[in-house]
Amino acid sequence: MIRRHFLGAPLAAAGAAAQSNRAKFRLKYGPHPNMFRVSAGDNVIDQIKFSADHGFTGWEDNGANKRPVEEQKKIGEALSRNGMTMGVFVSFADFGNSDFVTRTDGEYRDFLRARMRDAVEVAKRVGAKWTTVVPNAVNNKLDPGFQTANCITNLKVMCEICEPAGLVMVLEPLNWYANHPGLFLRTVPQAYAICKAVNSPSCKILDDLYHQQIDCGNLIPNMEKAWDEIPYIQVGDNPGRKEPTTGEINYKKIFEWLYNRKFTGVVGMEHGNARPGKEGEMAVIAAYRECDNF
Repeated sequence: MIRRHFLGAPLAAAGAAAQSNRAKFRLKYGPHPNMFRVSAGDNVIDQIKFSADHGFTGWEDNGANKRPVEEQKKIGEALSRNGMTMGVFVSFADFGNSDFVTRTDGEYRDFLRARMRDAVEVAKRVGAKWTTVVPNAVNNKLDPGFQTANCITNLKVMCEICEPAGLVMVLEPLNWYANHPGLFLRTVPQAYAICKAVNSPSCKILDDLYHQQIDCGNLIPNMEKAWDEIPYIQVGDNPGRKEPTTGEINYKKIFEWLYNRKFTGVVGMEHGNARPGKEGEMAVIAAYRECDNF
């Protein structure tokens, strides 16, 4: 009897852990391709299924627009089958030039319209509502006020394509100090002013809290002030850009704040794994369990 009781304890614990892994998270945390590759295998469809089996209800794939059309369709079908919400894919981001804040000529506007027409078709196939837009680099020979005006003009052109399709461009401010020096869009307050000027349901903000912690901090107060323009969140701890609990950001408090605000968008897991292999992948899941337990 004692032996059976002794053996039953770890079995019960394992069963409880398995049940915990199947339980859905409170927020739509979105893993990305290859985050769980060791555990789930190389196939992105298997990775989606693995993520769903471990309670995740979001997904994001920055490079979805570069995948073959048939694979895009299969991804959309897999997400629907597993009850998951597709997050962002990147439709416009060129870190090597300042055209977006410099040019507003007809040829460039036609180029932007074509890019968004392609994005609309990708969104239909993968079931996406949001797509990431990064408004290129700064032009150090042009006053910042003119650059902002040009950015607003070009975003309005892109909205001509996105609005009828219901696709929402989410502008992503990126930090200068650790990753992307010289890009035009750096902070949520800056993006908020631009979105107010564009004044379109198809132009909103992607608030990547890793980038914002580095560039300006004040994470929750800035979300509060810009909340009506933020439909999408990404996370990663700092320093290191790994899963929550590995750095200085109090993600349990942030996730509780998002939950209390009834946030229904995807929380993109835009970070690496702190440790390699299956152990590291299970540690990522455990970190989200811990931070989701508020």
